[in-house]
Amino acid sequence: MSSPPPSDREPLGRQRLTRDERRHQLLATAWRMIGEVGPDALSLARLAEQAGITKPLVYGHFGTREGLLAALYRDFDERQTATMDSAIASGDATLEARASVIADSYVECVLRQGREIPGILAALAGSPEMERLKRDYQLAFIAKCRAILAPFAGPAGIGTAALWAMLGSANALSHAAAAGDIGDDEARAELRTILIALVGRSAA
Repeated sequence: MSSPPPSDREPLGRQRLTRDERRHQLLATAWRMIGEVGPDALSLARLAEQAGITKPLVYGHFGTREGLLAALYRDFDERQTATMDSAIASGDATLEARASVIADSYVECVLRQGREIPGILAALAGSPEMERLKRDYQLAFIAKCRAILAPFAGPAGIGTAALWAMLGSANALSHAAAAGDIGDDEARAELRTILIALVGRSAA
């Protein structure tokens, strides 16, 4: 098999990474760049320069700038899901504990990248791919919350409208905390109260 053109290879003398390792490195570098200069200044060419690799390697991972921004959003959501799954697996199986896990995990993930995520969403506003991606993750989060809270709900379960209202509250509270308008603990406590109230309404 012939070797790839020189422009497609990693620079000589640099440790060769697997595709997954390289993608992880590029996403970490992109997050750092967004934190420093904002998403508007992020491009595949600048990312390649900051990562110390050739542009074809970056294009091979993301294709376009929009593809990179969508990958960052996926990375954020996947880490949010992993954080919640880990906390559920190791926590108590009570309503209060489960509501706390959902509230704490959601708020904490937004706080970690609270300034970057709104910028990414704004940069991709109007993108059909991003709208589908965002909706898919919203539906997945609602389904996860329904399943986590189902053992404590009434026979009919928690209504879909109530779960969408909860998601809107989670977003608003988390971003208010990230902006410093309310305290982190206030956001977590209020979201926890909303979740417990949803279950109480379903049982009534």
